[in-house]
Amino acid sequence: MILLISGPSGAGKTTFVRALLAEDPRVHFSVSTTTRPIRPGEQEGVDYHHVDDAEFDRLVAAGAFVEWAHVHDRRYGTRRDHLRAMIDRGEVPLLDLDVQGGKNVIDLYGDELVSVFVFPPSWDALEARLRSRATDGPEVIATRLRNARWEVGYASHYRYWIVNADLADALRRMSAILTAEQCRRERFREPPLAPTLEPPVGP
Repeated sequence: MILLISGPSGAGKTTFVRALLAEDPRVHFSVSTTTRPIRPGEQEGVDYHHVDDAEFDRLVAAGAFVEWAHVHDRRYGTRRDHLRAMIDRGEVPLLDLDVQGGKNVIDLYGDELVSVFVFPPSWDALEARLRSRATDGPEVIATRLRNARWEVGYASHYRYWIVNADLADALRRMSAILTAEQCRRERFREPPLAPTLEPPVGP
């Protein structure tokens, strides 16, 4: 089982993901591979797997990535073998992706994937959250709002929707989703109890 979470900027997705990782021992963050140089304070293999452009090209050619993208002149990707290793350890890998990368993963993994789209409670709340950051100017905020309206158009591709009006409530809903998904018949390799092949015997 793989957990995919997407949502527009200002939906509170980053805070939601951090809280989920801190509270739910089933969920583990999938560490991306990047061509971006390592930054002070980062740990190799914990924050990112760092490679040079030539190695990234080799991985792309080998089909090693589930998805990859250019972000600010650097490349980021999710390795297939890393996801499989996490699943084999009994972990639930968490992918925090934009809607384009998310759509690619949805198409690839199908029912093995638990896809969740995180909504803000309203457009007014989204705009208020963006303005409260006090880090972006009016033009940047306007761009983020336009992008958010476009990203919401992808929400129909996701199996579950969570409205992040209250963090504690959103986390409870996420926990319930994971528990229900773990109980799906398709998640079991075989029945917990072996059925008998003999017909029932009357009294």
